Amino acid sequence: MNSSRWTDLRPRVISAAVLIALSLIAVWVGGIAWRAFISLACGIMVWELVRMVDTARDKSAPVLGVLAGGCALAAAYLPPAFALPLLLLPSMAGFGRMERGGVTYAVFTALILLAGYGFMKLRADLGLVWMLWLVCVVVITDVGGYFAGRAFGGPKLWPRVSPKKTWSGAIAGWVGAALVGLLFAGTTHAGIGLMGISVAISMASQIGDMAESTVKRRAGVKDSSALIPGHGGLLDRFDGMLGAALFLLLAGQVVDFPPGF
Repeated sequence: MNSSRWTDLRPRVISAAVLIALSLIAVWVGGIAWRAFISLACGIMVWELVRMVDTARDKSAPVLGVLAGGCALAAAYLPPAFALPLLLLPSMAGFGRMERGGVTYAVFTALILLAGYGFMKLRADLGLVWMLWLVCVVVITDVGGYFAGRAFGGPKLWPRVSPKKTWSGAIAGWVGAALVGLLFAGTTHAGIGLMGISVAISMASQIGDMAESTVKRRAGVKDSSALIPGHGGLLDRFDGMLGAALFLLLAGQVVDFPPGF
């Protein structure tokens, strides 16, 4: 075994443990604590995004980050019809402040805020159990992909954009997600179809990861920021969560969720 493959394991594990603990506390408490946690995360991720794609980083990033976080929090207390314009407002406001990367900023900012809204809606409408299911699927996808990719290697998933991602890691993530779906199907009233939804959520989280990798590659940066040791920035850590939450928000309009209820 090549020990150099695992040199970043310790800081990754420590940082991940802290993030997971904070997230679980916020999820458990719910209410304003969860909404504030998600809104703060949205603001930080938009701040990181602006710093990646805009040359006027110091001028634009804090303003747009605060605006995004404020809009996310306000949207949580409004009916959906009035929340939607607020979720898109930071994207519109950013066009005039960006010197480059305006389209990338606008699209990803909208996705970040819509995903954040999806997180808050899932916790409020379906409760703690299904929020934990979503977190477990994404975490096991990430953990399974990391260990399987490092241990087995093999063909790259998209070498031009993310040279460390492998098909073995992606498939391990799907298998892990299916097992999470099976576990939750057995402990709730959800049917076996939850396994398929879990695999789809796993794929969506991987797509979110790859999409963020594309933005970083175009910006010429390795990480979205240096906030989290071993992981880079918050956007690096939650890109999979964003893809998963956004997919679930959209898929909920097509299939019954939770299945069997």
